[in-house]
Amino acid sequence: MLNTINSPADLRQLPRTQLKPLADELRAFVIDSVAQTGGHLSSNLGTVELTLALHYVFNTPEDRIVWDVGHQTYPHKILTGRRDLMSTLRQFNGISGFPRRAESDYDTFGTAHSSTSISAALGMALAAKTQGEDRHAIAVIGDGAMTAGMAFEALNNAGICEDINLLVILNDNDMSISPPVGALNRYLARLMSGQFYAKAKNVGKSMLPAPMLELAKRLEEHAKGMVVPATMFEEFGFNYIGPIDGHDLDSLIPTLQNLKNLKGPQFLHVVTKKGQGYKLAEADPVLYHGPGKFNPAEGIKPVKSSKQTYTQVFGDWLCDMAREDKALVGITPAMREGSGMVQFEQQFPGRYYDVGIAEQHAVTFAAGMACEGMKPVVAIYSTFLQRAYDQLIHDVALQNLDVTFALDRAGLVGADGATHAGNYDLAFLRCIPNMVVMAASDENECRQMLSTAYAYQGPAAVRYPRGAGTGVAVQKTLDTLPLGKGEVRREGKGIAILAFGTMVAPSLAAAEKLNASVANMRFIKPLDVELVKQLAASHDALVTVEEGCVMGGAGSAVAEALAAAGIVKPLLQLGLPDRFIDHGEVGHLLAACGLDGDGIAASIVQRFGNEQPRLVVNNS
Repeated sequence: MLNTINSPADLRQLPRTQLKPLADELRAFVIDSVAQTGGHLSSNLGTVELTLALHYVFNTPEDRIVWDVGHQTYPHKILTGRRDLMSTLRQFNGISGFPRRAESDYDTFGTAHSSTSISAALGMALAAKTQGEDRHAIAVIGDGAMTAGMAFEALNNAGICEDINLLVILNDNDMSISPPVGALNRYLARLMSGQFYAKAKNVGKSMLPAPMLELAKRLEEHAKGMVVPATMFEEFGFNYIGPIDGHDLDSLIPTLQNLKNLKGPQFLHVVTKKGQGYKLAEADPVLYHGPGKFNPAEGIKPVKSSKQTYTQVFGDWLCDMAREDKALVGITPAMREGSGMVQFEQQFPGRYYDVGIAEQHAVTFAAGMACEGMKPVVAIYSTFLQRAYDQLIHDVALQNLDVTFALDRAGLVGADGATHAGNYDLAFLRCIPNMVVMAASDENECRQMLSTAYAYQGPAAVRYPRGAGTGVAVQKTLDTLPLGKGEVRREGKGIAILAFGTMVAPSLAAAEKLNASVANMRFIKPLDVELVKQLAASHDALVTVEEGCVMGGAGSAVAEALAAAGIVKPLLQLGLPDRFIDHGEVGHLLAACGLDGDGIAASIVQRFGNEQPRLVVNNS
């Protein structure tokens, strides 16, 4: 049956009795598809019925669905004409693992960071009202994403907007709700969402005397509150419905049909199970959150590797440093596994803080701890630190507080694409006073930099990439590096390559072709200005290479240092281009950007020719 569904219009032609077997087909297709390409699995298995029900009831894409985060949209993609493209998911030139407006009219809003859906859907609902158009806006947000302040800012704004077609669906897959989801809750949800219930409330407002109306209102609120957690959302101005079983189409569809006919902000609470329908994913939804390729019959098998990942290096360092210093506390905004903090939580549970998906709060929370003499280490992806930029400046750096930032997933991240790439941290961090910024070239240097950042009495950040490093041995000591000092890794002639972080290895490969010098600069801030001057004096031209945006990045720091010293020297700045870089294998993407060994060498030859550039003399 699934092969006959090429758009939601086809879906809406089916009788409701066929939706359950279609859901089974869709779930099986998702499992087989992700097994072949890798991607997000648990979350997508949990939204199969909800996706079917939404496209069945609402007139998409005229009615807008905004998926929060968006890693649960594979069923949505399959039902909206991209079934045959799922084999290209998250691959170079393939479809994205997240909603993208450029990919489909059904992807009404691009998402991949959490807690944006209610704001976007409210904007769409009010735009429709302003334009005099009768269409619905639906935000589907998970219980995890509801922890972010942005979600509550949007609820607070939406609750005062009357006569809008806005529906917020809380996809709750982790809360324990009592009484259990079942027939009683289905009945209550359908009753509360029905026209009779809504009209009864309106009639009561017009016919009851004030004292009786107030009593009736209180009885209604308390009666609903005894069976559902309605009060908070109703205080925001929403009509709360639920909780209902998010895998029960006989509950979902009538409820959504009733809500479609109501005006004003509506809130539907559905309960789903991550990994639904695939026992292995149900048992371990974290493991199956974002797997690589696997055999569905056997499940995910552990992959042995001789190389440590940078995330593992950080996790080991965190535990080792915590044993040395009781003032250390670890903070994560809901990324315990991704940031490598599982062991730390197990060994130091009283010093581990998961603040939920709340990056702004995480940074200011760390600042508060630092004020009291604690030594907070904030483990956060580079792309997510962007969300707490004001807090980083105003609450940490301005007060010169001692907070260490471990920035995972710096640079390109591969299959997750532009939304998760950490391309901008060097540029946005180096302009902040009091900040120390480092980029690790290998695993052992990463550990040394973490110790250096921790020892520095002020805000310091260490950036490192996703995945494994070069395979160097990691020392167990907690040695630090001299602050603001780089090192020359290769002596050559003519050209000096100033490499930052992950670009040291490909720069060395390029230098072998050109007999160039290579410096591992280590620090973006404070920059090793003396080393820059030395290399400028002994070479004909300088080349900076970084896995980050060129504008405002590490190369710009070198250019500024040369200008401040009055040194005129040919300078080639290599880095990521001024565009958002799509998903694909990291090595392939770097090569396409000219940031592998061959690409760096080719750029140097193209700029300076095969002969060494002649020394430029400052005659001024």
